[in-house]
Amino acid sequence: MDLLKAMTVFVRVVELGSLTAAAEACDLSPTMVGNYLQALESRCGAQLIHRTTRKQKISAFGQTYYERCVEILGLIDDTEQLALDHLAKPRGRLRITAPVVFTNECLIPALEDYYERYPEIKLDIVATDALADLFDEGFEAAIRIGALANPVAVARPLMPYRLVLCASPTYVDAHGAPATPHTLGEHQCLTYAYPPRSEWHAAQTGWTLQGPDGPVSVPVDGRLKIDNAEALRRAALRGLGIAMLPSILIVEDMREKRLIEILPDFAAPERSMSLLYLQERQKSPKLRSFTEFVVERFGADTGRPT
Repeated sequence: MDLLKAMTVFVRVVELGSLTAAAEACDLSPTMVGNYLQALESRCGAQLIHRTTRKQKISAFGQTYYERCVEILGLIDDTEQLALDHLAKPRGRLRITAPVVFTNECLIPALEDYYERYPEIKLDIVATDALADLFDEGFEAAIRIGALANPVAVARPLMPYRLVLCASPTYVDAHGAPATPHTLGEHQCLTYAYPPRSEWHAAQTGWTLQGPDGPVSVPVDGRLKIDNAEALRRAALRGLGIAMLPSILIVEDMREKRLIEILPDFAAPERSMSLLYLQERQKSPKLRSFTEFVVERFGADTGRPT
């Protein structure tokens, strides 16, 4: 006998006043309701309901047993709801990875809003420009710039990662501005040292610009190469040369004219940016809270920083 089912049937019989009404409420036949009731009485060793062909009346023991059944079934319902609430409410710790500049300039400023919306989430963020393996390195989500190499991951498109060729007014006053991409070789070009696990590590000796007549690739080999975009920005601000920097990093510098765009008719490339997560984890409320927030804030249709 299913004891909890029998208790539920008994409670319905008492509350609805008849076996027939209880049978309809429980989607059972009246005979099955009677069987449950008899089995429960046999288990208790006492009659729960006095039944005649015309009416039924709960016994004194049956009244006490009914009240206890209501209490037990209520506790079970509360426990089930607690489990559902736990699954539905985002909570717990998320381990994610994202590029350094995006983390500093976009993700960190947005976390105040994220935590206000999801106060029970804790984030472990690994800011790196190296390509991290979601499965092997235990990440639940990754923000990735460039080509996607993981065919089993779900990819959500984010706003493009735009680069800008720029220099300080001090540098331009001292050395002039290149008139064409091919004269960049006459200037000090500050380059980024990509990490070994990077899509661009093997092809970092040149810059490609998109001009009126198509793409133009030029070799660059300046006196300074740095593996940190913020350090590269500071070098450019000090007038050490021309740098290709992420637009999200230099928005204020460009607005305040601390940096100016070089070769404005030749655009630096836009790189695709995506949010990745493993398909089997996408139903997790904590992961879903993060992915939906990131897409809402930085999705492909949100435009780009200005």
